[in-house]
Amino acid sequence: SAKEQRKLNDKERKQLEKAAAAKVAALRDDDNVFDVAFEQQGEGGEGVLSATDIKVHNMTIRAKGKVLLESTTLTVAAGRRYGLVGPNGKGKSTLLRLIARRQVPVPDNLDVLLVEQEVVGTDQSALASVVAADVELMALRAEEAEINSKLSDMGLEEGAGPAANEAEDGTAADRLNEIYERMAEIGAASAEARASKILHGLGFTEVMQRRATNLFSGGWRMRISLARALYIQPTVLLLDEPTNHLDLRAVLWLEAYLTRHALCCGWKKTLIVVSHDRDFLNTVTTDIIHLHDERLHYYRGNFAQFEEMYEQRRREVNKEFDKYQKQMKAAKRSGSKANADKVAKEAKSKAQRTQRGKYEDDSSKAADAPRQWNDYTVHFEFPEPTELTPPLLQLIDASFKYPGREDFGMRDLNVGIDMGSRIAIVGPNGAGKTTLMNLVAGDLQPTHGDQRRNFKLRVGRYAQHFVDALSFDETPVEYLLNRFPEAGLRREDMRARLGRFGLSGHHHLQPICKLSGGQKARVVFAAISLSAPHILLLDEPTNHLDMQARGSGGGRKGDGGYSIDALAEALEAFQGGVVIISHDARLLQSICDDTERAEVWIVEDGTVERYDGDFEEYKEELIKEIAADMDEDEKAK
Repeated sequence: SAKEQRKLNDKERKQLEKAAAAKVAALRDDDNVFDVAFEQQGEGGEGVLSATDIKVHNMTIRAKGKVLLESTTLTVAAGRRYGLVGPNGKGKSTLLRLIARRQVPVPDNLDVLLVEQEVVGTDQSALASVVAADVELMALRAEEAEINSKLSDMGLEEGAGPAANEAEDGTAADRLNEIYERMAEIGAASAEARASKILHGLGFTEVMQRRATNLFSGGWRMRISLARALYIQPTVLLLDEPTNHLDLRAVLWLEAYLTRHALCCGWKKTLIVVSHDRDFLNTVTTDIIHLHDERLHYYRGNFAQFEEMYEQRRREVNKEFDKYQKQMKAAKRSGSKANADKVAKEAKSKAQRTQRGKYEDDSSKAADAPRQWNDYTVHFEFPEPTELTPPLLQLIDASFKYPGREDFGMRDLNVGIDMGSRIAIVGPNGAGKTTLMNLVAGDLQPTHGDQRRNFKLRVGRYAQHFVDALSFDETPVEYLLNRFPEAGLRREDMRARLGRFGLSGHHHLQPICKLSGGQKARVVFAAISLSAPHILLLDEPTNHLDMQARGSGGGRKGDGGYSIDALAEALEAFQGGVVIISHDARLLQSICDDTERAEVWIVEDGTVERYDGDFEEYKEELIKEIAADMDEDEKAK
């Protein structure tokens, strides 16, 4: 009933409010939980005053007593673009924050900016907010206005003689000339145009650029923060999951912007980016920093090259471990402790030589005797659905409007989903992709037209608000047992399922309120699998997943070592229908690989259009459009 639905919505709203409050409190608490130790750079910290690189030796970072990094070296060379990768929850975001706050030694002459929080909403327009990020320009403009105001008022002042007025006039004019010279040096005349181009690239129309920032959602205000950072071009730019709030076109634009500025515009800034988007890292990065086993490991090249070197290294480490184990067993069988000690000493010495000579570990942590590479595999799996007679789900001549909103609506919707459908929904953020998903799911009813669905249809849904609205006080095991009593599974069965989806054992019995976003996402995926759906509706499913699973991340194709790869493989194997909204081009490509059943739906201007081609062709079309726009901008300079 409507009353029951209202109660349910109230409950969800309270859970979301509780989750948001907890997140704010956690961020507030984070400010004082870090314990950072490192080797001094010289007498009184000398050597960091005017360097262009960041180099911190023997660095150890603890958070609430937990070791995140131990006795490792942070090396950031000027002009390089680093991808910082590793399992979720192991300290990547923490490291970025500590660099930004200068809680580790950073040369005084380097300006560092971390894009972490959305811009605060005010009545200032999006465009003005971006330009205002240039503090020097704002100060110069304010001083210019003040001097001009004084000069215009000077003739009205009483009691001042001509000589005094002339002297003051001359001093003001000299200062104005200095201001104009400096403004010319920093490109003040083109400030608004440059800011506008960046906002346009990130998806802001001209109307949106003039809109007050307090009228934008959190996701759009996050884009404004990113635009401000790109506009002022800090010496060291730190980005934490920058693609999470972007649509596919904006992601491709950001890739092009970062790489083109480096290649053709002499942009010699330093970038460190945390991202789970493989294509983004492959396009943008020149180096990879891998956070593994409480140490930082350095690899030249992009993410694909890192994967090759990483896999080779994993094989070598396990080969050495197997050899060491055999030698130790043989020595122990001989009954000689001296032989066993000799084997251990030689193995440790070899490990140290390998560490120094073959890989850029840049770690002060001494190499131990060989250890087995700690692989942790994740295996997503959705059960084979029961057969249903098509059509499963249809929208026929449907239209939709939110009550009281004349600025947005959807019309002429004629779409259908069946078993085996593979549908990528693309288009600008705010164009109606999620609204379409809600109409397909039945959470919204068309204002006009028909919504038809098979009465036996079961739908599995993933969206961010489902993650945020998980029951706060239950443990993951209790949540699954209470939600799916009909499954007839025991506690140990639920724990096994949670483990397969990548939630480690000690989190199974913790209250959900204590889990990270990524851990909650795994609980949601486990719940979806228990619902035995015929169709999966996924809205940005990768935002809380890592490319590498807990532990080391594995890396063998097909072993589930990567969370996003594990999801992609599960979706490929799933026999039901899949409808997905995502900014992750690699995931969309893998789902739409079967061109016989794949479709690309473009949502724009309140309509849905089927793209005449496959996803790869659609992506290439976007890349060409972006390149053409940038070429035109460069010619206009």
